Amino acid sequence: MSTAPQIGTHTSDKALIFEVKGNSLDDGPGIRTVIFFKGCPLNCVWCHNPEGKSKKPEISFDKNECIMCGTCLEICPEGALDRENPFYIDPARCTLCMKCIDKCPSSALSLVGMYWGIDDLVAVIEKDLPFFKNSGGGVTLSGGEPTMHMDFISLLLRRIRPLGINTLIETCGLFDLRHFMDKVYPWLSTIYFDIKILDEPAHRKYCGASNREILHNLEYLHRSCEKDGIELLIRIPLIPEITATRENLASIARYLKDLGILEIDILPYNPLWPEKCDKIGIGPCSDDDMVSVQWMSHEEIERCRAVFDGFNLR
Repeated sequence: MSTAPQIGTHTSDKALIFEVKGNSLDDGPGIRTVIFFKGCPLNCVWCHNPEGKSKKPEISFDKNECIMCGTCLEICPEGALDRENPFYIDPARCTLCMKCIDKCPSSALSLVGMYWGIDDLVAVIEKDLPFFKNSGGGVTLSGGEPTMHMDFISLLLRRIRPLGINTLIETCGLFDLRHFMDKVYPWLSTIYFDIKILDEPAHRKYCGASNREILHNLEYLHRSCEKDGIELLIRIPLIPEITATRENLASIARYLKDLGILEIDILPYNPLWPEKCDKIGIGPCSDDDMVSVQWMSHEEIERCRAVFDGFNLR
């Protein structure tokens, strides 16, 4: 029986995924297949993939593709669509019946999030094996936060790791450590672990949760990865006026150096996320904090990099 992507519910052998991206060069070494899972325990005000925050499927509306034909307005049985609505779709009324998407002639309406089965993901991955082998690439689990699907990714990794595939997870670090070590860690080649803000109150303000468990998990993983030969790379996203302050970056650098972590990666700011928010009908995560929508200059990025150079982090 086929386990092709579908609307449904989460089980250990199905997970909600909003994109499976092949031929990626941005999420780890070599050519990679990146699987983007929906759902995240954080609520960062600058999230680059806001379509990955919710644990439920969503409908995206691209106003630039809409031809104003009115077909969706006529067909929606719940009256959930309204041109007077700033986001066009009322999620309180929408039942995800998909009738508007099926009849939209311009594809302005689309579904964000489908339930994938293990077998179909493995079939996609196996097609890319020659690219992995020739480039040193592999499979990256991303999101959202992939550890919100712990049982599923455990089954997936157990299927693909014996194929000789490099397996990498990108995580915000907020997860049940015991389950992660039992179900996921043994099947990983590499862990990309994000540290955004070191100050705990500021982390709550801008990321929606405490960072205490995140830092505890990092300290444990650092010791384990050193012992087991698993690559652990700390990544710091640069967000103007929030994470990219000298105070925050110096605090992170000092903390990492004290742990004995000397290799980091800084992620330049990508201000394209507000357009994604508009499409899925969510507003700013914080009313009193305006996050920049401007690209960071090369000089700004180099100033941030210099903070870590001052602590001999590379």
